[in-house]
Order: sequence, then C-alpha cells, then structure tokens
Amino acid sequence: MVNKPAGLPTLPDGYHPEAPYLVGLLKQVYQPLWVIHRLDKETSGVMAFARNAAAHRNLNTQFEQRKASKVYHALVRGVPDWATMSVDLPLRPDGDRRHRTVVDAQRGKPALTDLRLMENLGDYALIEAAPHTGRTHQIRVHLAAQGYSLVGDRLYGKSAGLFLKDIHPGSLGPEGETAILSRLGLHAWSLLLSHPANAQPMHFNAPYPDDFASALSHLRHPGG
Repeated sequence: MVNKPAGLPTLPDGYHPEAPYLVGLLKQVYQPLWVIHRLDKETSGVMAFARNAAAHRNLNTQFEQRKASKVYHALVRGVPDWATMSVDLPLRPDGDRRHRTVVDAQRGKPALTDLRLMENLGDYALIEAAPHTGRTHQIRVHLAAQGYSLVGDRLYGKSAGLFLKDIHPGSLGPEGETAILSRLGLHAWSLLLSHPANAQPMHFNAPYPDDFASALSHLRHPGG
C-alpha cells in the first residue's frame, strides 16, 4: 500500500514523459510491481499495488467485480441539505470539447456513488464519497451534478483552490492571496480488499496530507 502525494501522476504524463511519476519511483525500490488502479494527479491517498502476477490477477478481479471498496473524502463548496445521497447517473468519458466526463443517459456507462455529509464547514462541506463503479472522474462529476464542485476543481467547477481571503474576507492584498489548498480537494481515505493469498479482509487508511489537513483546520477555526 502507498499513500500517494498530490501532484504526482500515477503513470507517465503523455505531455511530459520525463517528469517523475509514482510507478517509476516505486519501481526503483520495488521490482517487480503491477498497477491495479490509479488516482488522478491532484488526488492524494491510498493506492494498492501487486508484487507478483498471481496477486495482480486476483486484485484486478476484485476491482472488476466491485469486491474492493474505496472511500474518498471530498472538500466542496456549499453545504448539502441532505445527510446521505446515492447518485446514480451514467457517465461518458471525453464527452465534450474540454475532454470532460459527462452525464449521458443514452451513451453513458452505469455509475453509482454513495455520498454522506461528514461535516458542515460554513460555506464548505466535507463529504464522504464511496464509488461503486470506477468511471473516470466519477466523484467529481457526480458531485458537480448535485451542485457541489470540489475545492480546486478547475475542470468541473470554477475553483482555483482555497485561499485565506475565502475564509477571512478581510484578508486583502498579498496576504489574502495565500493559498491554503491549491489543488483538488479530494483524498482517497480508505481501501478495503481481500488478501490475494488467503482471502483475509484487509483495510487500509491514508492520513490526510498537510495541505488537506490545514484546509480543514482553517475552516473549522475561521477565527483562529
């Protein structure tokens, strides 16, 4: 298991193939290594890898059959008026000129995400998102479809991040432009799967990185 940092792509960047990427860095230490799933470049959190071909086949099957459970924590703008919600909207990748995933009832593939309001943070909210399918940008699209775009999501929202002035409106000038969270407010919090050798359940959690934890602290204590 790995707690992936934000800003590091899982696989090589097609536009910058020479740039560091997670699998390349891991293979310098752990050989061989098989990729089972991936996280977006700006998303932090827990990831699983296989160390042999048999484990790779087993874990791939668990993901394909939806036997592996993933939970994400998402920081969004706005506060839902619901405690829980299941979003069942079919999604189609590369569906517009910006190459975004779009909701498409006719040509989209089934996509289901369970949402739970974890914390009301004034003008923001912390939401638990448990996807039952693995569509590209699924959580981001399903949240945006409900009117709650992630902090820092320039693709499905209009947010450049969370700044000091967003929490303290009186913070003007250079101080107000201080970025508290300058990337996507999405963290892969936990992963539950079965050990490929003995089928025993394994549960992994990834602590929040400093920027995500700092954003929550500022929002929880806006006067501090």
